[in-house]
Amino acid sequence: MNTYSETVGNKLNDILEKTYDAEKGFKKAAEHTENTALKSYFKDKAAQRYNFGHVLKTEIKSFGHEVEKGDSITSKAHRAWMDVKALFANDNEEAMLEEAIRGEKASVEEYDEVIKDASLPTSTLQILKNQKMAIENGLANIKTLEDIA
Repeated sequence: MNTYSETVGNKLNDILEKTYDAEKGFKKAAEHTENTALKSYFKDKAAQRYNFGHVLKTEIKSFGHEVEKGDSITSKAHRAWMDVKALFANDNEEAMLEEAIRGEKASVEEYDEVIKDASLPTSTLQILKNQKMAIENGLANIKTLEDIA
């Protein structure tokens, strides 16, 4: 009997949905900036989240759980990672950067919450720790972009 509970599967699906929301937000941010450094940063972060998503989907499936299709109430609630209408109305690079930082900090907190689960399989725990570390490294790097915006 494996230790991969339905609760763990649900938590990973929540992170997966938020990962894809973040990917969409970063893509949208990249489309709405002319600043080369910011555009590159946002594109890189979108690609990172795309890769994170595929790793998470593979992990969820490897333990025989369904990957949610992103149409749950939880998913819809988290689609507001970046409030695109308000944020991009003025194509404000500083606001985009601030929202990206806020979103990244929220992601780290979400990863921390799931990592606390004692029933996580070793492989899942390692994936989550690696992804969280990549997000934290990105947060450190984004600070240097604040001066650019």
